[in-house]
Amino acid sequence: MSEQQLFTNLLKEGGIPTTEEEVRKEFEKEVDAEKVAFTNNREISPWWRMVTALITKPVIWLIHALINSVMPQIYVKTATGPFLALLADGVNLKPKVKTKAKGFVQFARADSSGSLDVPQNTAIQSPVINGRVYTLRTTAKATFSDGRDTVLAPVEAEETGSAYNLAAGYYSVLPVLLPGIIAVTNLADWLAHPGTDDEDPEELRKRIRTQFMAVNQWHTDAVYRSLIAGFDGVNDGNVFFDSNAPRGPGTANAYVMFEIGNPDASFIQSIQRKITDEGNHGHGDDLKVFAMPETQHDIAVTVYTIDGLSGDTKDHIKADVENYVKAAFRESREYTPTLVRPWSRFSFSLLGGELHRQFELLRGVDFSIDYIVSQMDLPRIKSLTVTVV
Repeated sequence: MSEQQLFTNLLKEGGIPTTEEEVRKEFEKEVDAEKVAFTNNREISPWWRMVTALITKPVIWLIHALINSVMPQIYVKTATGPFLALLADGVNLKPKVKTKAKGFVQFARADSSGSLDVPQNTAIQSPVINGRVYTLRTTAKATFSDGRDTVLAPVEAEETGSAYNLAAGYYSVLPVLLPGIIAVTNLADWLAHPGTDDEDPEELRKRIRTQFMAVNQWHTDAVYRSLIAGFDGVNDGNVFFDSNAPRGPGTANAYVMFEIGNPDASFIQSIQRKITDEGNHGHGDDLKVFAMPETQHDIAVTVYTIDGLSGDTKDHIKADVENYVKAAFRESREYTPTLVRPWSRFSFSLLGGELHRQFELLRGVDFSIDYIVSQMDLPRIKSLTVTVV
């Protein structure tokens, strides 16, 4: 049963007419009850039809507004926009707003003698991913000290959004070359603060439900999940618990993952401080927070295309397939494949079907493996080889 039908039935159960015919009958009952003497109240009377329409039409408009616009905003499942935000406020939550990704990239130089500065506002870009280039900029000057051949520089995304939370190695392009610098890259744990989008309504609904379950404030999984999911970049469904006393009685572990990219140590520490140092834990509870463990996989893909394609077209297909497979392993958000998850079976045949739907020039796709079965871990790509035939 649809929500609209459910709301309609609720009104009917309350004795409220919901159709034009029902409203007309109620109107005629009131006319009879008031003993109003009309002599031209037959259906063939233009005057009576006009009076009836003037009464029933506005009532039907109000009934439809009640069913379609008012009643849905009362419930978490169907509320939207500011009304969903009001329901969230009722359990002491606020919708997350979009933010810029912040973190560190590593610059490398060939000659380690002397000092060398990387200027503030230096741009670092990704390769083209599905027609888009992502840019970070350094937020402060970084200096190579004498004898050091690498330095970490703080960076911030040019724009807001989770799409900037790219995996390690993506930010590797200097659009303006710097004297003495031979390479730049983002390391595996480069994200100090993930970029975020305005919170998806469904994710906010999940947090509201979790917060509701946590209202007793006994330190159950729901309470800890609510605390952790309050951090930017962490969705309610991306918090996992090992409650089997991993370090002895009274202990539990929480494992956190981002939709895209990896949380760095400082981000995990900020969650741990929220729980431990600020007293947000039960008496005797020992909850440790970790980034989700990862497993590494070598993947080879053979792509068969339709006949007659040029070499350049095949090169583009190869790059697109690489980016699509990487997106499935949570390295970018430029495509929307089925994603790897903990405690799941990831099917490469399903991924192959998605590649066919995404790229119409493909005739066949073969993967070197059939499945990845994960437990409390997140599958990642160790190496990816794409061959276009």
